Amino acid sequence: VQLVESGGRAVQAGDSLRLSCAASGRTFTNFGLGWFRQFPGREREFVAAITWNLGTPTYSDSVKGRFAISRDKANNMVYLQMNSLKLEDTAVYYCAAARGGSLTPATVHFWGQGTQVTVSS
Repeated sequence: VQLVESGGRAVQAGDSLRLSCAASGRTFTNFGLGWFRQFPGREREFVAAITWNLGTPTYSDSVKGRFAISRDKANNMVYLQMNSLKLEDTAVYYCAAARGGSLTPATVHFWGQGTQVTVSS
């Protein structure tokens, strides 16, 4: 299984950015796919997830209302649309996949390599 992120870059506060994750190597039926982020010196934290089958999204409180996750089943893609970016959104963002749909650092089976998002004032 490969999860390849793209789209991370430097932006200014208030900007929008879309991250993409190309998933390959298996079918993702009954999986949840999503995004985590990691700040320097801290554990990875959950950002958003979506169930592959039904497309049901969940979000962390810190991004709810600003970020939107979606998936394209035909092309095995997962997206994270990030709006109204804040300085505190600066982090490395990781795509992740877990069987059963529940994404926590303990349940994730597959990780991407990460993409850096830097938000400046």
